[in-house]
Amino acid sequence: MTLNPRQRRLLEAVRQKVTISVEELAQQLEVTPQTVRRDVKQMEEAKLLARYHGGVGLPSSVENIDYSQRQTLNSEAKRRIAKAVAEHVPQGCSLLINIGTTTEEVARALSHHKGLHVVTNNLNVAAILADNADCEVIVAGGVVRGRDRGIVGEATIDFIRQFKVDIGIIGISSIDEDGSLRDFDAREVKVAQAIIEQSREVWLVADQDKFGRKALVRMADLAQIDVLFTDAQPPARMTPVLREAKVKVVVAP
Repeated sequence: MTLNPRQRRLLEAVRQKVTISVEELAQQLEVTPQTVRRDVKQMEEAKLLARYHGGVGLPSSVENIDYSQRQTLNSEAKRRIAKAVAEHVPQGCSLLINIGTTTEEVARALSHHKGLHVVTNNLNVAAILADNADCEVIVAGGVVRGRDRGIVGEATIDFIRQFKVDIGIIGISSIDEDGSLRDFDAREVKVAQAIIEQSREVWLVADQDKFGRKALVRMADLAQIDVLFTDAQPPARMTPVLREAKVKVVVAP
């Protein structure tokens, strides 16, 4: 699902209030309740919102959106972010790339880079970059998740700790208002933490819908990130958090 501007405003209103009535949403957005209900139904199917007795709220912080849905959600924004990342990646450098649909777009954007050495726990990233004859791809060992071809587990962490790379490129499910980065799978989080530890610089790729989204497992803090690549200026409430963390923000054109 690609959100239109009204649906983005609706999602932001829900995030600010946690739960809110259809009538209040209609008043804020200056549309009819029927329009709100139609938008909410579509966004509920995409697991972006949940309907509760008397109102609309955020879905559970325990379960992520299905991989097939994440592939199409905000796909244009992810492509723009990936293009911006590729423009900043030097030729001939070493990379660690983790699981995620945005990092897969980054791999596609790197398809013409030369002399790259890429270590990844994402079989989709490996398959994309394997088509680049000028790129060396190293795949981590471990348990393969069928739903998204991500590789996780203690063997994966041990493998990644053998390397020290120029840049770690990571995706995330949630950027909380306190600056914590969160995801849904504890095993995936542990691998991402190892990637951060083994990278001289850490680049975070996250579209604007990740701000304020809820996820269960803490992965890291913004202070551990060097550069944030996103598709729009972060919400004003995040400005002091990003400034304190000394994160460089790159907004994809």
